[in-house]
Amino acid sequence: MADHLEASVTLPSDPASVSAARAYVLSTLAEWGLPPDTEVADTIRLIVSELTTNAVQHTLGQSPTFTVDLALDRDEHLRIGVTDSHPRFPKRLPAAVQQDNGRGMVIIRWLTAECGGKLRVRPTREGGKTVSIELPWTVPVPAAPEP
Repeated sequence: MADHLEASVTLPSDPASVSAARAYVLSTLAEWGLPPDTEVADTIRLIVSELTTNAVQHTLGQSPTFTVDLALDRDEHLRIGVTDSHPRFPKRLPAAVQQDNGRGMVIIRWLTAECGGKLRVRPTREGGKTVSIELPWTVPVPAAPEP
């Protein structure tokens, strides 16, 4: 495989774009060698769902689109970032807060850490932000068929 692979898609900030982003990420990762029916793929599916849902729900109509960027470096590190044009960074809610939503960043942080990865939030030059994860790239070896 190449030393560095990249892919990107920009989608409208609409709830239907969450599933489109998931499908794009999983099909790209499958092209890069990650089978879609693995635990790692399921974890990435959930992380992408939470990242893109946040980009749609919490930008308060101030970001008409969001962009999902993927990068694979030397078959060692996978980065997935979601960029929107809203300047407000995600907030971590206290555990005692009773509400139906607002736990996306907690889920993302936990899943990323469980995989040995890192979560970052950084401002963009244009005034928005990118929320990204970096995970070790571990493509499972396919099981040998049983005789």
